[in-house]
Amino acid sequence: MANYREIISKSVISKGKKTFKKDGIIEVNNKPKTVLGCWVINHQFTGIKQDNQISINGSYDINIWYSYDNDTKTDVVKKTEKYTETVKMKDYSDEYDNTTVIVRSLSDPKCSDVVIKDQNLNYQVEFTLGLELVGDVKVKVEVLDNLDDYDLIPEEKQDDALDEINKVDENYLEDK
Repeated sequence: MANYREIISKSVISKGKKTFKKDGIIEVNNKPKTVLGCWVINHQFTGIKQDNQISINGSYDINIWYSYDNDTKTDVVKKTEKYTETVKMKDYSDEYDNTTVIVRSLSDPKCSDVVIKDQNLNYQVEFTLGLELVGDVKVKVEVLDNLDDYDLIPEEKQDDALDEINKVDENYLEDK
């Protein structure tokens, strides 16, 4: 009769990635003439499991450098943007206990587009996050009893040729 044991281990239950596009508007004091640059910094995020979905809460700072007054002056406008996203994981069910959510940035946020519209700067930010759900899993294995899994180590035999070499006849020359 077979004997079974269960091994409990942490395992990646579900894994995926998603690209997010966020649109925003910044109103500026001066009428912009030209956008000179845009960068996104201080990206922070966390993920928590809610039912069979992952809720991601995050924020980043967007900085847009622009010219005004007929391209004779410049200014940088800054804004902290907060976001919340809900992602349904593929091949995941709620049957796993003690799940941990791991969220990684696969591509840093970047400003993909900035358009001047009246007194506003309309922008779009793109970034990609990788998500993993890690949880306890059980693996059932068969245990074989009374199995001798050691290999026999053979006795070392002395080489006959080595024995002959070690036999030295000290009277060899006297006999001739």
